[in-house]
Amino acid sequence: MDLQKRPDPTAPTSAKPTATKVAEPTELRASDADRDRIADILREALAEGRLTAEEHAERVEGVLATKTVGELDQFIRDLPAAHPGRATSAYTSAPNRPTAGSIPVEADENVVAVFSAAARKGRWRAGRRIHAYSVFGNIEIDLSEAIFEYQHVVIKAISVFGNVEIRVPGNVSLRGNGGAVLGNFEVATLDSADPHAPVVYVDGLAVLGNVEAAPKRGKLIADILDRVTGRVTERVADRVDRSLRKHLDR
Repeated sequence: MDLQKRPDPTAPTSAKPTATKVAEPTELRASDADRDRIADILREALAEGRLTAEEHAERVEGVLATKTVGELDQFIRDLPAAHPGRATSAYTSAPNRPTAGSIPVEADENVVAVFSAAARKGRWRAGRRIHAYSVFGNIEIDLSEAIFEYQHVVIKAISVFGNVEIRVPGNVSLRGNGGAVLGNFEVATLDSADPHAPVVYVDGLAVLGNVEAAPKRGKLIADILDRVTGRVTERVADRVDRSLRKHLDR
């Protein structure tokens, strides 16, 4: 007699647990932060001239309607920001000094403030060489809206018990060479991704005074968007406006 229990072939077998399919990263639902990140990349591409105004509008509209992370990638697949590991051939570091003989010795314009204030700002033409002298005064040189007729611009700034402030657009290169005696000489070095962008060289000396040069990035973005928007057709502008309103109303 066989006492070993044998399985009954007619007895129902327990169902095997089915493995739950794990969603791929590209299948995850996109968040507002994901859409904003792609929109920022597209805005930078528009500012750099990689996209036309109409292309930018169409892609932004698509981004706002996207459901998954994988779908977002298609809108930046042809842009450098989607491939951070690759070096862009457009980037070339600007030289620390202009080529000998390329800048005249005589200044195209002199800005002087003695116990007073002087400014150059707004829409004005920047020459190849600008001299600024501040003696117990204040000088402001704002190039954020200036017209650059030359690629290299040299600004010589001398401050004695005074102040010289220089502001440049965020898409130019900025170099500095100078010093201070009981004062401050500060230049925020900047490199443009465009090899043909203007290069501003600030040379100077501060004696018990201040010489400062830095980019004015916020102003640049507004200027670029204003100029581009002026060329956008009413149809495209309306599409962008509707898409943004739908996004903000979520």
